[in-house]
Amino acid sequence: MKKIFFIAFLLVSLTSFAQLTSEQIDELANKTLKTFNVPGIAVAVIKDGKVVHSKGYGVRSLKTNEPVDENTLFGIASNSKAFTTTALGILIDEGKLKWDDKVTKYLPNFKMYDPYVTKEFTIRDLVTHRSGLGLGSGDLMLWPDGTDFTPTELVNNLRYLKPTTSYRNNFEYNNVLYVTASEVVAKISGKSWANFVQERIINPVGMLNSVSDVNTLKENANVIDPHVPTDGKLVIIPRYNKHIFDGAAGIYSSVHDMSKWALVQLNNSKLADGKNLLSEEQHKELTQLQTIIPANTKAPYNTHFSGYGLGFFLSDIKGYKQVSHTGGLEGNVTQFTLIPEIGLGIIVFTNQQSGSAFSTITNTIKDSYLGVATKDYLKIYSERESETFKTHEKTMAEAFAIAKEDFNFPFAGKYKDNWFGEIILYKKEGKYYFEAKRSKNLKGQILSYKDNTYIVKWDNRSLIADAFITFENKGKKATMKAISDYTDFSYDFQDLEFHKIVTKGGKK
Repeated sequence: MKKIFFIAFLLVSLTSFAQLTSEQIDELANKTLKTFNVPGIAVAVIKDGKVVHSKGYGVRSLKTNEPVDENTLFGIASNSKAFTTTALGILIDEGKLKWDDKVTKYLPNFKMYDPYVTKEFTIRDLVTHRSGLGLGSGDLMLWPDGTDFTPTELVNNLRYLKPTTSYRNNFEYNNVLYVTASEVVAKISGKSWANFVQERIINPVGMLNSVSDVNTLKENANVIDPHVPTDGKLVIIPRYNKHIFDGAAGIYSSVHDMSKWALVQLNNSKLADGKNLLSEEQHKELTQLQTIIPANTKAPYNTHFSGYGLGFFLSDIKGYKQVSHTGGLEGNVTQFTLIPEIGLGIIVFTNQQSGSAFSTITNTIKDSYLGVATKDYLKIYSERESETFKTHEKTMAEAFAIAKEDFNFPFAGKYKDNWFGEIILYKKEGKYYFEAKRSKNLKGQILSYKDNTYIVKWDNRSLIADAFITFENKGKKATMKAISDYTDFSYDFQDLEFHKIVTKGGKK
């Protein structure tokens, strides 16, 4: 009761239109840590060309209890996408490509499911989430960590991903096409995406501690461990280290370094030495609306338009243009927000996967600069998160209440999906198991559910992605889907279509 009252008192005290002081941000961040069970948070605020706040809270890892500071490195995840579009913009400034060049001009093996789409698909299409592919389509080649796909294989496998909407008709967030864009950067520049971004963007911006490839982190680096709520407690998991994800989500940075990135963005791509990272034309292009997203027009921000540019989400809030992005890896989420017209930047990184934590801090700080009477975001988001998780727990409990370990399973054998590869369903010591050949973390026990539908319970309980598998046509075909809507969209089980492998002798 006292704790809730104090949180309410704190936020009521912030409802004046004065900009938050560093001390108030300290209070807010520390309360956010406790409310959302986040071990560590880092926050930076940029205003009118200066960093007015840059600080860490909590610990990098529950294992070491070393403190988070402004130089602690986090996986910025999808905030890496703007670095990919900036890399393309640099190559455009150099006259080496154009946004509306066809992808096949640079990657001859590029092919989408529809031949017409293949022929018309442009560099711009790669980075604007309007391909016609569904949300997260193909992400199982990247996610969870432990897959063995190469970028070349990923590009080749695009031809097997079936569209869910018309080409250029809808916004559907997609990672694999950003990986494809990073291959374009590599092909044109003659360098890997990681090397190009490090040399041409990260170093010139002055992001001295940031890396474009997690595998280049020093052994004693000031870096977080990711934490995932698992069976009622926080579990430390390994940092995502698969190189294939770089162009979509590969950079590790700190709020100190990302403040420099924000300053460059707020200063029209002008670097500290007076040189331009991008031409004014290309800088503006990155934040022009490319793909429309339906707007949610209501107080306090009164947003009338929303959409995606080139590596950034765009919207209007209280009459100002907002340029932003979020990023998420398992156990690590980030948010980057700019309001250029008032010279404002807000950066929030966390080492737990609660988006509610970064939203609480960002929105409270943002409201104080917009002159908006801020809401009690701690209460709003904690209640929303609690309700969402309760629904998830109820869904899972209902599914597992029906599940059985002791049953006759007639569908054992090998199956193959065109883009994901082979799985094997087998019996061992009286139990049945699912194992993906190309994704070592997708391994788990099969349980009976209903009729020809079964549950796959992953051995790695931090995945939060248990799935149904359903067999059709006497076991010749199998499809999957996540049991719970709470499961991250990158587990795109619904895009899989397995067919049983038949040997030359006719056996399955």
